[in-house]
Amino acid sequence: MANGDGVPEKVAWVLVRDDSVLVTRSHGRDRFYLPGGHREPGESDGETLVREIDEELRAAIDPGSMVHFGTFEIGEGHPEHGPFRMICYTADHRGELIPSREIAEKAWFRYADRYRVSVIDGLVFDALYEAGRLA
Repeated sequence: MANGDGVPEKVAWVLVRDDSVLVTRSHGRDRFYLPGGHREPGESDGETLVREIDEELRAAIDPGSMVHFGTFEIGEGHPEHGPFRMICYTADHRGELIPSREIAEKAWFRYADRYRVSVIDGLVFDALYEAGRLA
């Protein structure tokens, strides 16, 4: 779903453990993506993240722990799917991370795996690497 400027947006979860970041792959896709998704009408970023992570990984995000990590964009005419904006948050969670039926697999990627994610997710990988959070 797009915000007021018409640019499609995704709210994404950035979960880093042991110098790796959590990614998921949907059925029928080759690339991996940060977990998350598009807002439903009237949803806040927090509500979107809570719903999407429950739907994708059966885990409960703690909305009070959400911290904005960054907003990443690719521009108009980008060959992958521009324009597109991804609003990323870190957050604590409860529960084991169990892929739902819409998720083919989850994985923990290091910076060397950047080529396996979408272009916009690659921007997040770059930011994590530059911040010393991704090996």
